[in-house]
Amino acid sequence: MKKASLSARLLGSKRALARTVLLAFATVAFFLASDFALPQTANAYPFWAQETAPETPREATGRIVCANCHLASKPTEVEIPQSIKPDTVFEAVVKIPYDKNIQEVLADGSKGPLNVGAVLMLPKGFKIAPEDRIPEEMKEKVKDLYFQTYKEGEDNVVIIGPIPGDQYQEIVFPVLSPNPKTDKGIYFGKYAVHVGGNRGRGQVYPTGEKSNNTAYNASVAGKITQIAKLEEGGYGITIQPAQGDAVVETIPAGPELIVSEGQEVKANEALTNNPNVGGFGQDDGEIVLQDPTRIKWLIAFIAAIMLSQVLLVLKKKQIEKVQAAEMNF
Repeated sequence: MKKASLSARLLGSKRALARTVLLAFATVAFFLASDFALPQTANAYPFWAQETAPETPREATGRIVCANCHLASKPTEVEIPQSIKPDTVFEAVVKIPYDKNIQEVLADGSKGPLNVGAVLMLPKGFKIAPEDRIPEEMKEKVKDLYFQTYKEGEDNVVIIGPIPGDQYQEIVFPVLSPNPKTDKGIYFGKYAVHVGGNRGRGQVYPTGEKSNNTAYNASVAGKITQIAKLEEGGYGITIQPAQGDAVVETIPAGPELIVSEGQEVKANEALTNNPNVGGFGQDDGEIVLQDPTRIKWLIAFIAAIMLSQVLLVLKKKQIEKVQAAEMNF
């Protein structure tokens, strides 16, 4: 009886384990299927970086992780003051230039305008200024932009986007500097500022799959035997290699084909054009958190030096006059 009871328990445990494993596989399969059936749009969303780098957007190499999805390199600039006083609101301007006349491939394969997004990495203690601290003149430049912290509890790393690129090729961040006298761990000195800016959709989703805003290549060498239009848009390209079964390359709606039926292609040869017109860039800057007392002492020191120089000149002139008078005697 004991042996039978023990066998029943073991059998029940194995069945429970099998059900758990099957449930886990079913869950994973569901999420993977949802990614393929309803892929997310990579439409210049800076917060996609949080999927792959939740702690910080800047890697140890200095590269900002937005470059993992936005593969093309484009210019991005940041303009900040050379130095700033404590507890002061100033502008950090991120420039994301591109040709406003171009349009990009959207998630459904149609063409549309580009969006932009940016990530601004400020020194510790710096943060987006509260609305009541922003001057009226600066509010007109900021407008109704919404800034979001990259990570909860770290106000110095800020992201924004997607926003219309034709209106915001220059994004003004209203930044409040810290006060070392009241903020512990903050000191006067020079600090680094890092910025990343993207325009247009990415070429890779955070899951690693390609978006429809990139070029597609042949996975094998062979002859294209059929090009079929798909109901959901795009094409199915059948490639027959010299040996083995035919391979079907699925091309989503958006990229334009540059091959035709009967054409021989090599492995990794392009089947479509590259529709991407956007890209990502990053820039670095430096800002000095300046102590007003030091500036006052510097001004006093410079004034003292200038006064000393003037007195020396006057003394020299006086000596020259005395020497000239003695020579006349």
